[in-house]
Amino acid sequence: MINVAIDGPSGAGKSSICTEAAKRLGFVHVDTGALYRTIAYSAIIHSINTDDEISLKNLLNMTKVEILFENDTQTVLLNGENINDKIRSEEVSLKASDVSKIPIVREFLLDLQRELARNGNVLMDGRDIGTVVLPNADVKIFLTASPEKRAERRYLQLLAKGEKIEYNNVLDKIIKRDYQDSHREIAPLKPSDDSIIVDTSELTFEDSVKKIIEIIEEKV
Repeated sequence: MINVAIDGPSGAGKSSICTEAAKRLGFVHVDTGALYRTIAYSAIIHSINTDDEISLKNLLNMTKVEILFENDTQTVLLNGENINDKIRSEEVSLKASDVSKIPIVREFLLDLQRELARNGNVLMDGRDIGTVVLPNADVKIFLTASPEKRAERRYLQLLAKGEKIEYNNVLDKIIKRDYQDSHREIAPLKPSDDSIIVDTSELTFEDSVKKIIEIIEEKV
């Protein structure tokens, strides 16, 4: 099986770029960030503090997370419920960064991620795929962009959804998330030594997809 690991900060376009690249390559795209968002969402609806490891452990004991793939789309099930539309809020995003620092959460999701990689050709994106989850991946890419460009993209996405938000607030959250992800003790966000760095700040979506595919085809 061919495994491609793509890491990068929040707002770098990993999900959309990887979805399209995987579709063109005939791979399965695994968005691991959705898994941490799922745990964060579960903590929120159960009113659990994401810094409370004991409560999180109890929550995980009654949590079942599954991933299904239909028509090139990843669906995340939480205890049998499709929650794709419920895990994309800014609140869930920040809480996902919190729970990703907890070792028991990362351990809980690790086997699921590796099992997916064993069962097919996958393009898996996240923040520690090349360093922790799939250290022996055939291709490793670190996808990034400037905080300002990432904030601009996220801001436009939120406006398109009808949300009222200020650009500076989006930028502040991007910077906060970057700090949290890169300074956590467990599996901090960083490129692996053998990663290829791709900066999409000045690239269009189409150019970004083509660049990723080019790297993969050259390596495999």
